[in-house]
Amino acid sequence: MSERKPDIAYIPTPDDAVEVMLELAQLCAEDVVYDLGCGDGRFLIRAAEGYGCSGVGIDLDGDRLTEAQIRANQAGVGDRVTFIQQDLFETDFRPATVVILYLLPHLNLKLRPQLFQQLQKGDRILSHQFDMDDWPPQQVIHLPHSEEESTVYLWVMT
Repeated sequence: MSERKPDIAYIPTPDDAVEVMLELAQLCAEDVVYDLGCGDGRFLIRAAEGYGCSGVGIDLDGDRLTEAQIRANQAGVGDRVTFIQQDLFETDFRPATVVILYLLPHLNLKLRPQLFQQLQKGDRILSHQFDMDDWPPQQVIHLPHSEEESTVYLWVMT
């Protein structure tokens, strides 16, 4: 467990952005989704419910992780998702086939070398709101009518 404080405040991903990200990820039951900065676990819970995949949520906030596990258990997917209190920059996410981000741009950039090192060809990375500077995404979707204006980015590892 890390003693480090979170780099950003908790802001949940709007539900409509979660749904678009789930569709864009083209999830299947064999996928393993890692949500880096998972907050209340909403993305992993919806992925497990709707697509049957498993997932791991990483966050520094123990209270959010407790909330996430309770919500996963209530949704009946507690056996498919795991929540870990850990620094995402110290996390091994090589088992992931899909990585979810809702981090600030400088954190995405700091994480990028780790993504390149640990992910495999065909693995997908989705980010809500923030890109990765000079790494062009394969797809960008703007959601002007969402709870808040949202932009979703998709990269596929090559």
